[in-house]
Amino acid sequence: MVLSMTGFGRAKAEDENIEIEIELKSINHRYLDINLRIPRSLNFLEDSIRRTLQNSVKRGRIELYLNYKNNNPDKTSVSLNESLAQSYIENLSILADRFGLNKNIDLSVLAAIEDIFVVTESEEDTDLLTRLVTDALDQALATLLQMRQKEGSFLVDDILKRTSLINTILDEIESRSLLVVEEYRIKLEARLKELLKTTELDENRFSTEVAYYADRSNITEEIIRLRSHISQLKQTMDKGGSVGRKLDFIIQEMNREINTIGSKSGDVEITNRVVEVKSEIEKIREQIQNIE
Repeated sequence: MVLSMTGFGRAKAEDENIEIEIELKSINHRYLDINLRIPRSLNFLEDSIRRTLQNSVKRGRIELYLNYKNNNPDKTSVSLNESLAQSYIENLSILADRFGLNKNIDLSVLAAIEDIFVVTESEEDTDLLTRLVTDALDQALATLLQMRQKEGSFLVDDILKRTSLINTILDEIESRSLLVVEEYRIKLEARLKELLKTTELDENRFSTEVAYYADRSNITEEIIRLRSHISQLKQTMDKGGSVGRKLDFIIQEMNREINTIGSKSGDVEITNRVVEVKSEIEKIREQIQNIE
């Protein structure tokens, strides 16, 4: 299947007091570009998250936002460093005696002293966090891939419609090209007879000129190659996978062939059809930019 590079997924996983929410967004990018925004306390999971994304997504800019909530009331605790507090009180009393200061040492004074109250947080349950993050990531990634697959189907349908239209226009160009040489021969003969009047037309030189024009304006090979590129485009999309870059190369070759057809033909009708084909090729190119 062909995947678009545009997608979105969000999922949540929780267990008692812990809640993990992951949001994934993907947009067009030439290569795979992964940007993670996760809390520092979960940095130990960064490599694992990157590997999971790299195994599932081959191209595009991926942005991951991870929100982590721990509502456990016992997560944070405050303890008193009693010996340090006693030492501060004794030294403050000595200071008051020496300089004749008020010995009224209240809680506000002690609370302002660092290290008397020690704030500690309980160790994270890394196994539980790993499981919750993995669950949320798998769900969000599945939703994102589903959206990329659905969008990819729309892109393929649109491209196939445009290639079908190009083939139809090529039929018209091919039919018209068969008439162009004969029209050129008739017009050239009429013009030469008008210019020469009584002088007899040199049939050999005339035939040579017509043959030269026919060879110079022949676009059969270009049409064959262009049809071949269209066939290759369809086969590549049928194969699926990460095909965006290959499709981009094929569309460049298609554009090269139609430009050659335009430059070789001086016929107005063919030129108009060439413009139509180039317009459709450009629209296909724009769609391919969205394919992984």
